[in-house]
Amino acid sequence: MAGVMQKFVVASMFMWMLPIAILYGFNHDLLPGSTTLSPHSLTLLSGFLAVVSVNVVIVFYICLALKEPTDKHKPDASFVAEAKDSVKKLTSEVPTTDPALKKQE
Repeated sequence: MAGVMQKFVVASMFMWMLPIAILYGFNHDLLPGSTTLSPHSLTLLSGFLAVVSVNVVIVFYICLALKEPTDKHKPDASFVAEAKDSVKKLTSEVPTTDPALKKQE
């Protein structure tokens, strides 16, 4: 569980730091070629790259999450039993006179 939280915190930090760094770099002429752009183009390009950087971090985080082993995480047996009981209770209390339910049958 600690590994999952660590990955989440790192991905969250990058989702904040990368766009701000890109915007700062463009607005303070730290990136090569940004001095030759008009202010309008500079704003559009820096904003577009900031949004793309967030999406790249999200995709990277999703890929890491998909690579997690599924057998490592086991649900709590008492929680599963309580959930099944509550579903059975809810489905047994549904009235059968509902026309929508009769139509589905």
